[in-house]
Amino acid sequence: MSISKELNNGILIFIGIGVYFLIMELLGLSDIFLLRVLNIFIVVYFLNKTIKSNYTEGKTEYLENLISGTLTSLIGVFLSVAGLLAYISMKGGNAYLENLSENFLFGGGEPSMYQYCLGLLFEGIASSIIITFTLMQYWKDRGKSRILK
Repeated sequence: MSISKELNNGILIFIGIGVYFLIMELLGLSDIFLLRVLNIFIVVYFLNKTIKSNYTEGKTEYLENLISGTLTSLIGVFLSVAGLLAYISMKGGNAYLENLSENFLFGGGEPSMYQYCLGLLFEGIASSIIITFTLMQYWKDRGKSRILK
């Protein structure tokens, strides 16, 4: 298992999500919850790229690919949440946080920026694991058909 591939795609997830949210912020769309959820496509794309690369290299063991995919997505999640925390701090901290959408999964009320980021971290970890397992099922079936040919 090559760490550089997972690290590279994890960083690309971070960059992709960062650029996506900065564009939404510049266009004044950052308070629309549905648009904020669409970042899942960025995660799916780069996570799929990692797993596909493993299969191309002949790495077809389920556990190895599961670990590789999970590592990729977790790197992206941790970097993205750290970047968000830094961005919120630069924009004014808790005062800026009040401008964001009220549709926050773990929030309710008025969470501090640390509570907000911690909630997003848990949400990101959970969604990353779900996406990884889903893609693993896709590649497990697809990989078997490739091996038989």
